[in-house]
Amino acid sequence: MADDAVVKETQREPELKRVMGPGLLLLFVVGDILGTGVYALTGRVANEVGGAVWLPFLIAFLVALLTAFSYLELVTKYPRAAGAALYTHKAFGIHFLTFIVAFAVMCSGLTSASSASKAFASNFVEAFDLSLGDGFALTAIALGFMLLVGLINFRGVGESVKLNVLLTCVELTGLLIVICIGAWALGGGNGDLSRLTDFQAAEGESAFFSVTAATALAFFAMVGFEDSVNMAEETKDPVRIFPKVMLTGLCITGAIYVLVSISSVALVPPAELGEGDAPLLKVVEAGASAFPLWIFAFITMFAVANSALINMLMASRLLYGMANERVLPRVLGKVHPSRRTPWVGIVFTTVIAFGLIWFADLTALGGTTSLLLLCVFTVVNIAVLVLRRDRVEHSHFKAPTVIPIIGAVACAYLASPLSGRAADDYKIAGILIVIGIILWLITFLYNRYVRHEETTLDPTNLRD
Repeated sequence: MADDAVVKETQREPELKRVMGPGLLLLFVVGDILGTGVYALTGRVANEVGGAVWLPFLIAFLVALLTAFSYLELVTKYPRAAGAALYTHKAFGIHFLTFIVAFAVMCSGLTSASSASKAFASNFVEAFDLSLGDGFALTAIALGFMLLVGLINFRGVGESVKLNVLLTCVELTGLLIVICIGAWALGGGNGDLSRLTDFQAAEGESAFFSVTAATALAFFAMVGFEDSVNMAEETKDPVRIFPKVMLTGLCITGAIYVLVSISSVALVPPAELGEGDAPLLKVVEAGASAFPLWIFAFITMFAVANSALINMLMASRLLYGMANERVLPRVLGKVHPSRRTPWVGIVFTTVIAFGLIWFADLTALGGTTSLLLLCVFTVVNIAVLVLRRDRVEHSHFKAPTVIPIIGAVACAYLASPLSGRAADDYKIAGILIVIGIILWLITFLYNRYVRHEETTLDPTNLRD
């Protein structure tokens, strides 16, 4: 977001310029999905299911695909840049529910960025061949990285489609390296494909619950496609372009993830893959020992750093938007006079991220991210059915009715304890949402009894 973007948020802006065609939109979708999830959590998924690590990624892709159909119907029906908050508001008209959905999206950005910081620290240690262990020193690097992200966020970062193309190419290159190394090693007689069917349920769990628990975690790698709806007002002919581009982007990333997971478990035993926060480095080392590991470590660092920065930008700007809409304390929307960035919101989100990095591990942060977004996706899948009664004049994509129904059930199940999801996910998500509710309640009471105003929320002003 450009330095003057914060000022523009408070003004009525002209219509956005439609500059994105199918190619740029496809790169945006793919780039938004690729990132921390597959780079950092492949090993953690292997801890749940052993050699069948590809299966949770495949199921996560199918669940994301179902939800994508709902997003496609809604974004082509309401081609405006507001996302889940707008759809929730239109479907239910409940101010508090709209706020909770928006706040959950913001919190998912914080947990995602925090997990990226931990992954960055692990790859930083590998890149510089440091022996710091898994204790305070590693956490200190993650905290230092998050502080740097906060300072960059404060200074102001210009976002552009061209920059997104560059970052996408870097992230994609890292994953293609893993796939190519896997194919080269297997072609040379190295590796063990029999591990792909060597299913090992987590201790004390049935095979079914191990798969669903792993899928709930692997889903973190598939999120991001929903952010593309925020580009609706900048896309040429979104009603025609969005369906095939979003579905193509999802299929591309789904195929990449499955191939990466196959390469990973074929070259590295699942137990070894599940140790540490830099599993793909082990794959590269096992498949091509002559490949400079520091190069891949830097690619991974760049990929997760990009994820962290984008998510912290989103979280601080969404917080700023909610403060300006008077659903959160106005102080959170204060803009720095010279930098023109929401500095209080940036400090607030950075402090919360510090706490997440300090108290939660990578698995819990990834699981919490997927939990929050699975809850949001459940609401969106239901909203698309509710909004069938709202007719619009233009033609738009329409998903078969059974798809959002299955999508809502699948997302709700993966978000529930029935899926075998770890208790820490609910604790972290619960703490974050309670913070939001407390802030909302303080603002609500202040607006009603001090300002004597009704609290309202226009989701079109919450562009994440």
